[in-house]
Amino acid sequence: MTHIPTRHLGELAVSAQGLGCMGMSHGYGAGDDAQSVATLHHALDLGVTLLDTADFYGAGHNEELIGRAIAGRRDEVVLATKFGFANRLGEPTRIRGDAAYVREACDASLRRLGVDHIDLYYQHRVDPRVPIEETVGAMAELVRAGKVRHLGLSEAAPDTIRRAHAVHPIAALQSEWSLWTRGLEAEVAPVCRELGIGIVPFSPLGRGFLTGRVGSVEGLAADDVRRTQPRFADGNLERNLAIVAALEELAEAKGVTAGQLALAWVQHRGDDVVPIPGTRRQRYLEENLAALTVELTPDDLAAIEAAAPPELIAGSRYDAGSLTFVDG
Repeated sequence: MTHIPTRHLGELAVSAQGLGCMGMSHGYGAGDDAQSVATLHHALDLGVTLLDTADFYGAGHNEELIGRAIAGRRDEVVLATKFGFANRLGEPTRIRGDAAYVREACDASLRRLGVDHIDLYYQHRVDPRVPIEETVGAMAELVRAGKVRHLGLSEAAPDTIRRAHAVHPIAALQSEWSLWTRGLEAEVAPVCRELGIGIVPFSPLGRGFLTGRVGSVEGLAADDVRRTQPRFADGNLERNLAIVAALEELAEAKGVTAGQLALAWVQHRGDDVVPIPGTRRQRYLEENLAALTVELTPDDLAAIEAAAPPELIAGSRYDAGSLTFVDG
């Protein structure tokens, strides 16, 4: 693997590709802590600096796991975590953005992570009942207290981003962005770029679908979140597999995998874009990082986009209940 270049999220310098850690504890069936720690160490060895977690992932387990993995290597890590889901796993979803909860959640994350500061602290979802000015005001207090270095938002609408940035500079906006989820391109990305806010795409591989390794849901764990998502449902899945087949044909011509081609497309969205593909396995980590070396011409980009036109993508990215927690 060649040297990983650096990109900036606001004023925060990070590796051009980060590592999403959610799947090590949450969403994709049972994890293996030893395997995950080995992958985290390998990521650091290869030059990945941005590790992304949240207090909700595994009900705190993911933060504890990362805390153990980075012990003794804290200075190699740009540590990002998120708050906002106030429920425990299995309980009805509640979003909290009130100032008291912001302070409480940060202190709890610091304890689980075993660190004295968080490099990038996101509001995981916007609380519609609390003015964003209150939430970001409380987050700014954490910066002044030295507990947090930079602030971020996740799945926020343009007006929310503007109002938040007016209270305290926002370094990063984390939202879903991939070949089959392009909703932020029309309004959200331009606002971020106007304000100098970096963009951190999660699920840049379509929850693994764009790699071609998910041909059905039958082999997925019973508690895998993809079993509940419309794009993986009967009928939709089959239509979406045609997109993967087209990507695989283009990828073969370039000597790469479909996943690498899809991830390279995201990397080419701009120098302010830092995707965070997630994996538990070292070989997939290496495969994802190799996408950084894939060069795409304007003709390549056009062909990739023609293979995955938005009008051909079947199903919404979340079920109806989950979509209610997306701002705007």
